[in-house]
Amino acid sequence: MLSPKKWLLKGADRLLPLAGKVPFLVQRLALQQALNRCLAEPLRDGGFDVLHGRWLCLRVSDLKLCWYLTLAHDGLRIAERADAQVSISGNWREFLLLASRQEDPDTLFFRRRLVIEGDTELGLALKNLIDSLDPDVLPPWLWRNLERAGKGLATV
Repeated sequence: MLSPKKWLLKGADRLLPLAGKVPFLVQRLALQQALNRCLAEPLRDGGFDVLHGRWLCLRVSDLKLCWYLTLAHDGLRIAERADAQVSISGNWREFLLLASRQEDPDTLFFRRRLVIEGDTELGLALKNLIDSLDPDVLPPWLWRNLERAGKGLATV
């Protein structure tokens, strides 16, 4: 019999690929609004200025999801295609471990569970930016759930 954690992970492995079926316009609107709202403080403080006029390709390989992010005058902007200077790719579990701070980013990249390609200087700057973000910039409910999910994944 599966433990509750393994049961949830098995369910996530089945449900998350459905995100790729969501039209890109809906993905873009939801992600762009969420990112700009959740990251308002670091955006205001210039934390993402490194992306001004440059594109990051964020690829969740196992879900076949790909977004291109840049910094525009009104915040982060997401596109379906762009000429990216850097790409960060990995599976959803690695991104969850990174976001929930359950795994050190350097370990994820060193073990090639997350991969930076292209302008590695820009990629490392973005990795360090993500690592330096205080979880307090996120709404408390979101951080609690991210942390809980990451801890559950880390203990399986």
